[in-house]
Amino acid sequence: MIKNIIFDFGDVFINLDKEIIFREMIQLGASEHLGPELIDLNNRYEVGQISTEHFISRLSAIYPSASPTRIVDIWNGMLLDFPDERLHFIEDLARQQRYRLFLLSNTNELHIEHVQKIMGKAKFDRFKNAFEKFYLSHEIKLRKPSSAIYQFVLEENGLKAEETFFIDDTQENTRAAEKLGIRCWNLRVGKDDIVQLKSRL
Repeated sequence: MIKNIIFDFGDVFINLDKEIIFREMIQLGASEHLGPELIDLNNRYEVGQISTEHFISRLSAIYPSASPTRIVDIWNGMLLDFPDERLHFIEDLARQQRYRLFLLSNTNELHIEHVQKIMGKAKFDRFKNAFEKFYLSHEIKLRKPSSAIYQFVLEENGLKAEETFFIDDTQENTRAAEKLGIRCWNLRVGKDDIVQLKSRL
């Protein structure tokens, strides 16, 4: 019996354009694929190993034709809209008090600050308050799909894997959670929507 639900954030609640960074970086001179240096830089930033200032400085060095402001705009360009129906859905689910609700997101300081601007403080606070815990990778120094991040959430909250349901749009992340005995829904962007959760439980 499911007692706990862990939600991803991007493309589960807030819509994303994940390809914009690739498109924009190519215009700045990057190859068609982001190289290992950029991937490593992003991964370290997402677990809080480097500061926002260092992150922007490194990207500025890699792409000297782009100003720091331009780099931030590109980086935040992937964050789109947050449909009201998804906010109402999670608020209704929280009011029912049937499940313990958690958010677990690979995100960074720049993105979460921009999300608050997109949503507005009141709407963002409503969203955050729907969850018992709100876990962001740059704050807890762990990121999906590492098994350590799922173990951390389970152990810190006294959750049993077999009583826990996890939703994420990235299959690599749901597969990692399934290995721990967590039930998962790999949400397909454009085909599924989190408001359909009831039919998946």
